[in-house]
Amino acid sequence: MHEMLIWGLMLVWGGLLGALFFGGLWWTVHKIVASKRPALLFVGSLLFRTSLVLTGFYVVADGHWQRLLSCLLGFVFARFIVSRLTRLSANHPAVDVRHAP
Repeated sequence: MHEMLIWGLMLVWGGLLGALFFGGLWWTVHKIVASKRPALLFVGSLLFRTSLVLTGFYVVADGHWQRLLSCLLGFVFARFIVSRLTRLSANHPAVDVRHAP
């Protein structure tokens, strides 16, 4: 019973890490449009998000592959949730979006 509780907690942590990663990706893509240095913003965001997630996986797993697998499952599940939420928000585009000619 104790292990199931830990795996459930790891699933939640994976979901939080996934929400941060994919939510940060969504935010970055929206900010790139108005940025003067989009490549720098993208690479900086990628490095920050990746290091945050890898550090989180390392700390959460604590040397147990079962915990890492549960955390990864939560991470993937968060991807689907963030994708669904951002697709719903695409129906209401931002007012100040500049498009390419």
